[in-house]
Amino acid sequence: MNSITEKEKKLSKALSELKNLDLSHPDLKNNIDNLSSQKTQLEIEKSQLEDKYKSLLDEHTILTKKLEEIENKEKLEQKKQMEFSEKIDELNQETDTLLDEIDKWQM
Repeated sequence: MNSITEKEKKLSKALSELKNLDLSHPDLKNNIDNLSSQKTQLEIEKSQLEDKYKSLLDEHTILTKKLEEIENKEKLEQKKQMEFSEKIDELNQETDTLLDEIDKWQM
């Protein structure tokens, strides 16, 4: 019981000190105002940075898709190039065969 009474007295004393606290002190008031304005400025900067981050993230996504499209087009182009080279080789072989046949007929 004694500890409850002591705690009650300490709480009452703390409350009375808080009531008597002079918040009108000019330095304290200026410090509070400065902190408040800094907090507001930081919140604005945070919001701007979050917007910038979202924008950069969106841009990254778009650029990644474009890069994938370019890579796919490049692969397709390489495949076409390879097929074209194979066709050229086939035509060269056919031409060689035809030339051999012509040579045989001329003899």
